[in-house]
Amino acid sequence: MPRTSSTASFDLALGLAVLHTPHSTYAVRVGADGSPRRLYWGPGLDTTDLGALPEAASPAASSFEADAAPDELAPQTGARFGPAGLQVRFADGTRGAQWDFTGHSVEGGELRLRLADRRYPLAAELCYRVRAGSDVIERWTELTHTGTGDSGPISVDRLDSASWTAPVLPDYRLSHLVGGWNSEFQLHRDRLPVAETVLTSRRGLTSHHANPWLALDDGTATEDEGEVWSTALAWSGSWRVTVHRDPVGRTTWTGGFGHEGLRWTLSPGESLRTPVFAGLYTAGGFGAASRAWHTYIRSGVLPSPDRDRPVLYNSWEATGFDVDHPGQLRLARIAARLGAELFVVDDGWFGARTGDRAGLGDWTPRPSAFPDGLRPLSDEVHRLGMDFGLWVEPEMVNRDSDLYRARPDWVVHTPTREATELRNQLMLNFARPEVEAWALRTLDTVVRDHAVDWLKWDANRAVTEAGWPGHSDPDRLWIDHTRAVYRVMDRLRADHPGLRIEACAGGGGRVDLGVLARTDQAWTSDNTDPVDRIAVQHGFSQLFPAQTMAAWVTDSPNITTGRATPLRFRFHVAMAGALGLGGDVTRWTEEELDEATALVARYKEIRPLVQHGRQHRLSGPGGVTGMHYASDDGTEHAVLAWRPTTRFGHPAAALALTALDPAGRYVDLDEGTTYSGAVLTGRGIDLALPAGDYASRLIRLRRTA
Repeated sequence: MPRTSSTASFDLALGLAVLHTPHSTYAVRVGADGSPRRLYWGPGLDTTDLGALPEAASPAASSFEADAAPDELAPQTGARFGPAGLQVRFADGTRGAQWDFTGHSVEGGELRLRLADRRYPLAAELCYRVRAGSDVIERWTELTHTGTGDSGPISVDRLDSASWTAPVLPDYRLSHLVGGWNSEFQLHRDRLPVAETVLTSRRGLTSHHANPWLALDDGTATEDEGEVWSTALAWSGSWRVTVHRDPVGRTTWTGGFGHEGLRWTLSPGESLRTPVFAGLYTAGGFGAASRAWHTYIRSGVLPSPDRDRPVLYNSWEATGFDVDHPGQLRLARIAARLGAELFVVDDGWFGARTGDRAGLGDWTPRPSAFPDGLRPLSDEVHRLGMDFGLWVEPEMVNRDSDLYRARPDWVVHTPTREATELRNQLMLNFARPEVEAWALRTLDTVVRDHAVDWLKWDANRAVTEAGWPGHSDPDRLWIDHTRAVYRVMDRLRADHPGLRIEACAGGGGRVDLGVLARTDQAWTSDNTDPVDRIAVQHGFSQLFPAQTMAAWVTDSPNITTGRATPLRFRFHVAMAGALGLGGDVTRWTEEELDEATALVARYKEIRPLVQHGRQHRLSGPGGVTGMHYASDDGTEHAVLAWRPTTRFGHPAAALALTALDPAGRYVDLDEGTTYSGAVLTGRGIDLALPAGDYASRLIRLRRTA
């Protein structure tokens, strides 16, 4: 039976720390050498049973092997030969820490284990937190230089948030996300090699190419069955996770902010706190793991989880940089007719911005496009019944801008190296307090003067030639820039309580638990082709709930792939997340506009299920996939099913809805047909898809008994 609460405790006599969640238990024992070591992570156990468990040690076959139980944060000393989560060097050149356990504290669901180096002025706190109703365990580390002014600095070459250990399994399979621009969140499941596998971003952003989420299983887990151990790092800058499977059957992984080659300095009295590296265990397969993450993100991460994400219209694909008041007003009036609730003016409204070579940094309306400023457009959008949004990219600057001409020193740069321009822009160093203050002041003015309800915060380049001239600890740029971005977002939301923010980085280049703690949704990918989006959205859903996934309906043929698809198919794919419209609706026919209006209305009917319900991924024969959204009480259901291609002689088979109750009865709200739950969970529902490629259907079910 699941527990009714999540708890944290520490037994001093046993040196045993225990965290219980509704469906799992995590236990740590402080070893004889003072180092906390993982004892157990899996299905729920009583604390009394844990005390009798031996330490999870691999047998030492020789003096070349380690025989200690896995560390909660390996400190680079002793017979430890895997990746070290903590790498330090003291003023006299000594490397690594050797710990004494100095105490603990428990406050509600938060547990702290305190450590101090035996000979040097270094202290650490390993921190754990559990939240009510969630199986997720949050972990982070706080490192402090406890010395006086004459004790010298401590160099920190690596400070991970946490190390995790899977139990001994017959085999190991690694699930992770890979991709690139326009192809983010591609799910890969591979047998884990006996080696060190590194997942990382060196770009100063979370990146399109990898994401700091992973899952491990024994190779037999499915969507609905099997044990899964999963972790996710709440960080939006560079990061690194190293998974180590050793030859004697133990698998650990350690991760945190920063990539290899960085060094930070702690002076006496200074501390460094890592981001949260969260983990969960489930026995219900990959689907249950995703739903547990979704629940956690809604209850413990998102700032406004209960607010519906609006149906938005964004002008980018309609206008590009050709932005002006008459054109935007025409789009806004059509968007209102379609049922949009938010109108967003994308790139091109500011400074000298008529292309990507000028204007970034000058966040005032372009006079030739908006001679009376933006307020008349904002007011008209509000009169039409929509909120008003703007695209911004405050971390970036063009050389051809008033800001750069006035403050070229604000750019991230190394003076003796040529600065690399990406998308014809440079990056501002938000780690500098004066740049952070400028950004907050500027964005506050933009929001206040133009009655802005929504900011789409973009970042269209990675960090290169990273330098901070004149700073004694220049690699702090990699941490402090990201934290300054967080502070600006947090302060804007605090000063403008109704403001909502969408995270974006050239598509899905900055989507993680860190940025979602201060934004409402994320732009998933610049690729809006619905066929490609099915795979993108499938990978996205492994960690993130549908309400955070911006999904647009755009023009056909698609501007990225050239693929032509029916409007209905485009809508049904985009309805799986936070629906948006992004095509040039001035070119749509009256028939298309009427169809789109009806489909927007249909989405609003199922929005409570999509954005706040439980999500179940579906896969059937004949290339049919889909999403099933269920209300918490199991009475209301929405199913979206897609078949991108068809083959002669292979009609679409029925799609099993395994999340339903076999003992229940369900009515199709559109067709009036009543089904038994046993039929829908076993044989499945006949989708009655249209003939041909790019076929799709929305089905709404209600439990009647």
